Amino acid sequence: MLEYSMLHPQDNATRTAIRLDGMWRFRIDFEGKGLEEGWQDGLRTRETIPVPASFQDFYTDKDVREFCGDVWYERTVFIPSYAKGRAVSVRFAAATHRARVFLNGIEVGGHEGGFLPFCVDISSAARYGQDNRLSVIVNNELSETNIPCGTTIVKSNGRKMNKPYFDFFNYSGLQRSVDLLILPRTSIFDIDTKCHVSGSDALLDYSIRLSGGEGEVSVRLVDEDGATVATAQGRCGTISVPDAHLWDVLAPYLYTFVVELCEGQELIDCYSLPVGLREVRIEGTRILLNGHSVYLKGFGKHEDSDIAGRGFSMAVMKRDAELMKWIGANSLRTSHYPYDEEVYSLADREGFLIIDEVPAVGLFASLSNFLDATNGKKTDFFSKETTPILLCAHKRAIEEMVARDKNHPSVIAWSLLNEPESTDPNSEPYFKEVFALARSLDTQKRPCTFAMEVNSQPDKCHCYHLCDIICLNRYFGWYIRGGWEIDEAERMFREEMEKWKALDLDKPFIFSEYGADTLGDVHKLPSVMWSQEYQCEVLEMLHSVFDSYDFVRGEQVWNFADFQTGEGLMRVDGNRKGIFTRQRQPKEAAFLLKRRWEALPVDYKA
Repeated sequence: MLEYSMLHPQDNATRTAIRLDGMWRFRIDFEGKGLEEGWQDGLRTRETIPVPASFQDFYTDKDVREFCGDVWYERTVFIPSYAKGRAVSVRFAAATHRARVFLNGIEVGGHEGGFLPFCVDISSAARYGQDNRLSVIVNNELSETNIPCGTTIVKSNGRKMNKPYFDFFNYSGLQRSVDLLILPRTSIFDIDTKCHVSGSDALLDYSIRLSGGEGEVSVRLVDEDGATVATAQGRCGTISVPDAHLWDVLAPYLYTFVVELCEGQELIDCYSLPVGLREVRIEGTRILLNGHSVYLKGFGKHEDSDIAGRGFSMAVMKRDAELMKWIGANSLRTSHYPYDEEVYSLADREGFLIIDEVPAVGLFASLSNFLDATNGKKTDFFSKETTPILLCAHKRAIEEMVARDKNHPSVIAWSLLNEPESTDPNSEPYFKEVFALARSLDTQKRPCTFAMEVNSQPDKCHCYHLCDIICLNRYFGWYIRGGWEIDEAERMFREEMEKWKALDLDKPFIFSEYGADTLGDVHKLPSVMWSQEYQCEVLEMLHSVFDSYDFVRGEQVWNFADFQTGEGLMRVDGNRKGIFTRQRQPKEAAFLLKRRWEALPVDYKA
């Protein structure tokens, strides 16, 4: 059970949320002696860095960009006198990959896992009506006991070096917002909602959990015009909404679910939650939203941009949303970790559909997984002595993800792993535990899935039967038989699809990754690999296969935009499979997809 609320910070009549973003003091602990030297009592540095942001790309020193270990953040926080006697905490939207938090030199909390929020209670360590020194150690070392997975080595010069089992740069730091929260001692801790749709009518089940005490709960549902359309009393109940405005793909409508906690006539706490009335379910090979079939068109993405790295940027988020609308996309997968909460709120407002992915990437011991995933390599990843420790971290991240994102109407499915070694016989009991946990936590019972790499063939994968949706990452025409052998790639792809078809699973399939690396300034006639012309040829070949199978109900190309990776012979300053450049400008493939996706109806293959 989570010890802190995952409700998004809110400033209202009973709650105070003070954003602590800005320039923080910053120091890299090259020698690993920060604690020993008392840095928690003051960093003694003039160096500053923006929060939120990754720290790696601001500097010109490669030892900083590749640094592996502890980095320190510090800032002054004024805590008002009226906060005394209330619940006072600092909420970190993310700290990659683990953090230890100090207030006025006293350690007050920490967290393991780099892509989900955590709160630390500072009530007892705070100096009220005064400035306080907030210090954070953020560590970015990779291991096989935490997600995402990798390993850490020590070079001959004594410096640590990360070796990720995943193909994106290990950006880290305080990459999302930080807030000072001042809440009532008795407060609204958690909200669960679940919608049932019948024609144009809706029923909204709700459940409220309190923290710190008791009180009387009342709820009301408010429409976009500010009118109250329904009310109820009690911590649990059902609200009836006849002739409801349903939330739908690219046609969103958001009500506001207002919760008030009272003691007699006194308002103790209140919270307003945007909700979309919609119902998601799987029926045979169809993905149904409000009873209507939906074909997914969209992307795998990354939180990745110039200079800020994986640091959240409202400006980049807005640009990405406008490009998705321009190209005719309706969905995305949060590869390979949950994104900033603002992305989900924007998707709620725009009507985009999200497959929400926990940071379980790298569960296959390979430093070149994009190659090893095609050659049948075996690493017996789930047979290690450390697997039980990893499973605990994995399950904790699922609990945090579901708790944070469960009320977003845009979230229609949970992806619980990306390209794991599901060919290992010991993977099945591991997978059963994470799937069972996700299903038990989500009152809406969204479909669960994981993204399978090409080794996970129907005759070799031990875990696909656990999925409600089959998600395949396939790179025929790129890692498999690229260039002039693209005709052989298509033949091999169709052979695999026939194997899946023969199983008659009666489940929807989504291609959660497909594509080819392309340099945005290279044109060649006839085409060659890395040219824009070849990227288009690969997409057209793959689309022709998708269109040949009725059970294929979605395509999410890899990737929305070029993104940064570690150095290597197969990467030209990053992964270049983007349909857009890293600067969010279109390649030729963007126009190909725009023509296709605008022509495909939302209920394609219904």
